[in-house]
Amino acid sequence: MSEKLGFEVYLNDSYEAALERVTEELKKEGFGVLTEIDVKATLKKKLDVDFCNYKILGACNPPLAYKALTAAPEAGLLLPCNVTVSEEVNGRVLVSIVDPNQMLNFLNNPKLEGVATDAAARLRRVAAALEA
Repeated sequence: MSEKLGFEVYLNDSYEAALERVTEELKKEGFGVLTEIDVKATLKKKLDVDFCNYKILGACNPPLAYKALTAAPEAGLLLPCNVTVSEEVNGRVLVSIVDPNQMLNFLNNPKLEGVATDAAARLRRVAAALEA
């Protein structure tokens, strides 16, 4: 695949501080975190394996979600917008944010283009704020 599924930002914050920053920056762009999956804890519990600190945040902007769902109900399969926060071995924290424009490749519905473009612009601003 020539294009990435999303965009990435490395933070020098602690893992917990990075989670807080990501959540705050998402809020500034109208996204709330609807779901939080603690991958490390889940893998330990289900498989008894050790994994790095890794959370999947399900971010949702209600007005954009409503627009997407009314334009194409099947868009619900791609919601919410996932953001991952993971701690690498060297202590750096990687934040990966899905690009809603890339998700359009799965639905190929022109009615969703405006919503995806708006959501992508907001999420890119989140990434830019985290890099600052």
